[in-house]
Amino acid sequence: MAEELYEEQDIYTLTDEEGNESQFELLASTEVDGVVYLALEPMDDNPDDSYVILKLVRDENDEEVLVTIDDDDEFDRIADMFEDEFMTLEYPADEE
Repeated sequence: MAEELYEEQDIYTLTDEEGNESQFELLASTEVDGVVYLALEPMDDNPDDSYVILKLVRDENDEEVLVTIDDDDEFDRIADMFEDEFMTLEYPADEE
């Protein structure tokens, strides 16, 4: 069973393998079978409306870290859940 949780203005600073830092805004999170997944939108000036999906796990030091989802079936299942949820959201009309 999936449980959606929305946060307001949660910002994550992620560091890639090369040491580059990027900021992401939390769009949504969900827990599936005891695993937490986050949908994060890059905060750069890229007009691409893309977001990334990462999984929250504990490392060898028992610290929470975000990792990519390596299993294609797992990724597709979680991506479909986020897409379904995003499609049902109502956005305020732009005021001119």
